[in-house]
Amino acid sequence: MTMMRRAGIILLSLLLVIAVSACGYKKSMQHSDSDYGSRKPGDPKMQGLKAYGSTNTDAGQHDNAFFEYSSMLSNKIGSLNGVANAIVMLTDKNAYVAILLDWSAVGTKAKGGTDEQNNTGSNGGVFNIDSGSPYSSPYAIVTPYNSFFTVMDHQNLSNELKQTIAKRIREESPMIQEVHISANMEFNNYFVRFASEAWAGRSLTPLVDTFNKVVQYEFDGAAERPAPITEPGHYSPQDWQLRKFNRR
Repeated sequence: MTMMRRAGIILLSLLLVIAVSACGYKKSMQHSDSDYGSRKPGDPKMQGLKAYGSTNTDAGQHDNAFFEYSSMLSNKIGSLNGVANAIVMLTDKNAYVAILLDWSAVGTKAKGGTDEQNNTGSNGGVFNIDSGSPYSSPYAIVTPYNSFFTVMDHQNLSNELKQTIAKRIREESPMIQEVHISANMEFNNYFVRFASEAWAGRSLTPLVDTFNKVVQYEFDGAAERPAPITEPGHYSPQDWQLRKFNRR
């Protein structure tokens, strides 16, 4: 065998090894929770039946008789790459999931899924870039400024991300009828309020009507919008100066 032919065989072998490695890496990424953006036919994350969203035409699907906070499922979903925080509520019918996004995975948003946050204020040493206030909101887990990321419309979340979340919930709660997932800012802040009551050991029963109003507006297009709870954190420049004066 000539030296030239031997070198050619070695080069071809190296190219085959690189190609196989690249293919293996691609498959590994498609299976992992680091990539929710491949959106190719046959993607392993999307195999099987659709696990999230509406699965029947029952007009009363979001008329829940009770709801409860699930610490175990919240931790399970919050540990996924791409998810900064998760709050999972279980009802007599469904599971509802509020998530915040971070940069630890790619493809978490679908086309058109823009963030609701403006985080440029951190570069100027302020919290609210519009008012110049250095104060964050004491009322919310997420605000329009310097927070983890939220997306207004739940339909603008990656289907792969929603399928991954829903499958993990159904593994632990197989009797759940539907799994509904949102990264909306107001939705997250409402869920923190609900969860706070549970953390304090208080009953969630008095909040069932409010809870149903929130999920019906978010997932069923209900006309009645829940009162926003993020706004109290938006301080005007005058409020900022008054707070500074009162703190002296």
